[in-house]
Amino acid sequence: MIIDFHTHIFPAEICQRREEFFTAEPEFELLYRSPKSRLIGDAEMVAAMDKEGIDKSVVFGFPWQSPDTCRKHNDYVLESVMRYPDRLIGFGCINPLSPGAGDEARRCLDSGMAGIGELAFYRSGLDDRALDSLEPIMQLCRQRNLPVMIHVNEPLGHEYPGKSPNSLGQIYALAKRFVRNTLVLAHWGGGIFLYMLLKKEVKETLANVFYDTAASPFVYYFDIFPLAVRLAGIEKVLFGSDYPLISPSTYFSELHRTGLTRDQRRRIQGLNAKKLLGL
Repeated sequence: MIIDFHTHIFPAEICQRREEFFTAEPEFELLYRSPKSRLIGDAEMVAAMDKEGIDKSVVFGFPWQSPDTCRKHNDYVLESVMRYPDRLIGFGCINPLSPGAGDEARRCLDSGMAGIGELAFYRSGLDDRALDSLEPIMQLCRQRNLPVMIHVNEPLGHEYPGKSPNSLGQIYALAKRFVRNTLVLAHWGGGIFLYMLLKKEVKETLANVFYDTAASPFVYYFDIFPLAVRLAGIEKVLFGSDYPLISPSTYFSELHRTGLTRDQRRRIQGLNAKKLLGL
């Protein structure tokens, strides 16, 4: 089974009239002002999955500042999962800093969502205010043993839309504060797993942390796959494409170049996600 753990879908009105949603949503405008930044709905997602050989995809929306837009987008994800129950797995996406974020997270989980994410703090990074805002969401997911996906990125290198100002220290503080939560750190966790080489504390702190591969071909050489397997552990790596940003076949091509065994590739491409999601 091949499971894509990181994809985005949008309702038709946003896909067709994205400019109308730029107002008071600077993060959305930053990521999607360019017409080259694709927005797709559920039918197009499933068609792409068929083409790419993907069995199931975890789908979510965007961390809108507007609670109303956020709720409508989550409703669309829920409807999409109902339309394609054998193909799509929904996560509730919210802005933890917005009013009522905890209530919306609860509503999503009560409606059958399989987790919460991708949560992002594109402008602030994971500062103290951001971590405080995550408390009620983390408590909910901890009680229900459901994963939370957080957008993080490497703090060095070139700039690009959506690269937040998080530091490695902030990423580590997130994992340490919510050590009893199951965390999925997007985009290889900003490379935090490299510090598994430290002799004290880090392995215990990162014990419940998983890492998805979203946007990897844009940022890293393919050597990161065997390196992550060695340091984080094969069971902690989840294939995520960030589709429609990058097609899954690009990742599969890189995986075949890594020297990983067929069994290791199968675990990354879906078996790890299957176990994490309890499928």
